[in-house]
Amino acid sequence: MMNIGEAARASGVSEKMVRHYEAIGLLHPARQSNGYRAYAEPDVAVLRFIRHARDLAFPLEDIRRLLALWRDRGRASAEVRGLAMHHVATLEEKARALQAMAASLKHLAAHCHGDDRPDCPILDGLEGKQS
Repeated sequence: MMNIGEAARASGVSEKMVRHYEAIGLLHPARQSNGYRAYAEPDVAVLRFIRHARDLAFPLEDIRRLLALWRDRGRASAEVRGLAMHHVATLEEKARALQAMAASLKHLAAHCHGDDRPDCPILDGLEGKQS
């Protein structure tokens, strides 16, 4: 068992966010007799999952559903699979958009050769650019 600081460091989440996740019901640590909360490895795993899901912009309601299914292992796995596949499709779409953006930026870099070219239409509006 660990305290809130140890759990935060182990999961990469701030103590403030640990308290927030508890307040909104995503995390349920054990209470000790002295009133302090005690965090175990499953709590740290939940915190890591939440951190990664939030980094990937999962909606909070989907995180709640996945955590509920995680806790209730007897539920049908088809629901988890469907929800996961929806997010995989969304992430693949974002990856394609990022690849297109990277290609555009490479083209821009090749075209403009830096900000000293007065004929670069992209850079004309940027701050510090001389017309």
